[in-house]
Amino acid sequence: MLPIARWLMRGTPYAAGGAALAAIVPWLFWLSAAIVALVTLRRGMLSALPALVAGALPAGWWWTQGDVIPLASVLLVTLMAVVLRERMRWSEALIAGTLAVAVLVQLGVFIPPGGTGPLLEQLRQSSDEIDQVLGELVRQGYDTEELATLLIGGITGLMVLIAAIGCLALARSWQAGLYNPGGFREEFHALRLAPRELALLVLLGVVGMVLGLPSLSMLAWVPLLVAGIALVHGFIGLKGMNGLWLIAFYGLLITTWPMILIVLLVAFIDVFADFRSRLAPRSD
Repeated sequence: MLPIARWLMRGTPYAAGGAALAAIVPWLFWLSAAIVALVTLRRGMLSALPALVAGALPAGWWWTQGDVIPLASVLLVTLMAVVLRERMRWSEALIAGTLAVAVLVQLGVFIPPGGTGPLLEQLRQSSDEIDQVLGELVRQGYDTEELATLLIGGITGLMVLIAAIGCLALARSWQAGLYNPGGFREEFHALRLAPRELALLVLLGVVGMVLGLPSLSMLAWVPLLVAGIALVHGFIGLKGMNGLWLIAFYGLLITTWPMILIVLLVAFIDVFADFRSRLAPRSD
């Protein structure tokens, strides 16, 4: 996709047109977000405004049709790109994105129009087993609509955050491919949370549980997970291992919850142990 990125960076009209076209086409919003992020990373927020507006307008139209994900993704990736450009730290961009999505989830932005009541009613009518489960929850004193709101909003927010991280990574790889070959690989392999950043994430999770803000607790672990993934990439790169190891790793990560917990634990320890520094070959 590097030739496409090179064409987009020929000028503002190219980037704006590409962002608008991608946002119009269903399920290509991620490409629009990546284009806006690329311009933001390379030229700054002010120069990226035409591309941002061009991508946000069609995405806003999708919002009026009941799909908020395209607009949320474009704006979120742009925010993370601004932070990454200004601070030059992936960890801070990840934390900023996590906080932004937590706010959106808490505000109910990802809830379907009309709330979750009609959806629950459809589920009750479609399956007797679901009707029994929902009835049992009601008898136990749970508010099924509140639970459904939390579940739908949280899962959608998590998907948007993961997609935004992927779009930002794509934009950063484009930038590196065009202007700094190999730079993205080196940068991502070095991604590691600082102790203060880990403390902030733990604090956010605790605050979420204490103050009844579940969105914080549901999303605070995502930056740590990304740091764990970067650690695996860095380890495989340092050891010169075959790329098939990464395929196996992602297969396990996607299909098994224990693997996610292991990655989170290793990333947590890495904050203090810095495994990559210990594993790096020492020069005489």
